[in-house]
Amino acid sequence: MGAVWNFAAGPGAMPAEVLARIREDLPEFKGSGQSVLELPFTGPRFRELIAQAQSDLRQLLAVPEDYEVLFLQGGASAQFSLVPLNLLGGADHADYVETGYWSRKCIAEAARFCRVNVAASSADTGFDRIPDPRDWSVSSGAAYTHITSNETADGVEYPWTPVRLRTPLVADMTSSFLTRPLDVTSFGLIFASAQKNIGPAGLTIVIVRRDLLDRESPATPAVFSYRRQAQSASMLNTPPTFAVYVAGLVFEWLRNRGGLAAMEASNRRKSGLVYAAIDGSRGFYRSLALAEFRSRVNVCFRLADDVLTERFLDEAQDRGLLNLNGHSKVGGVRASLYNAMPEEGAAALAAFMAEFANRWG
Repeated sequence: MGAVWNFAAGPGAMPAEVLARIREDLPEFKGSGQSVLELPFTGPRFRELIAQAQSDLRQLLAVPEDYEVLFLQGGASAQFSLVPLNLLGGADHADYVETGYWSRKCIAEAARFCRVNVAASSADTGFDRIPDPRDWSVSSGAAYTHITSNETADGVEYPWTPVRLRTPLVADMTSSFLTRPLDVTSFGLIFASAQKNIGPAGLTIVIVRRDLLDRESPATPAVFSYRRQAQSASMLNTPPTFAVYVAGLVFEWLRNRGGLAAMEASNRRKSGLVYAAIDGSRGFYRSLALAEFRSRVNVCFRLADDVLTERFLDEAQDRGLLNLNGHSKVGGVRASLYNAMPEEGAAALAAFMAEFANRWG
């Protein structure tokens, strides 16, 4: 087998340069006599490390001073519960927009803590689009409005940021985080787990506007309180130290490669190659999303003849094109093109798709 390309939806591919740095630091971190895995989180070396990571992330996203950047645990799924616990304040309900598998899971979890108003849904069209904001039925007195910026299982992505909402906008950006520039001030809160574009599983980034920190429920566990973690510089309890270290390396890698504008351009080129293979197949492949709402980072599609799907995946595996199976609840094929996926990998996939379609179409 020649080159190997990892299209896994998560944990996703890691930058080769970052993996090389990790190999250097695992035995001993910067002359400390300790592995990076052994650094005490209360010691000066780790405190410097986490402070630098937070600073680099602020620079990449131009995060304003009135926002906190938190490094937490529990994954994005934990935030499905923690957002209502931390942001409801005196309200008893919040607005949610349903656009696919993950927003649906989030709605079900949030409903355990508050009344959920589904302001809009694309379920009736098979989650192939983002509902037009002009048709959203936002409710009076809602604590916030929640969206999932990119649906990894369904392959749809918001091509714009909702504006003119009466409530703070909360976004689960797990799979699209750091793939393009964004205006942080358009959001009250952003959260993203690490295993797509940041680093290994175990770390979750939360960026929250400070004026929202006084809304938490008294029942919120201390380690999951945004307010208390902000007061403790994300070290109220032992943070996921190795994941924070790797995230810092990835932030440095992003800066060295031209920042988020460069990532956006690269991701558009990569997804463009794969979508061109779909659109040029004369119906052999079918995108799950309408063109306007196609994800740049999770290209989801089906073969016209589902019987060929397993053959497609097996042959792809033999060619070094790994982890292309769709989500278990959705099926089909999924190519995840996160920041660390080189353009050569997308080109290799597109070439294989064209060849496979020629043989079996």
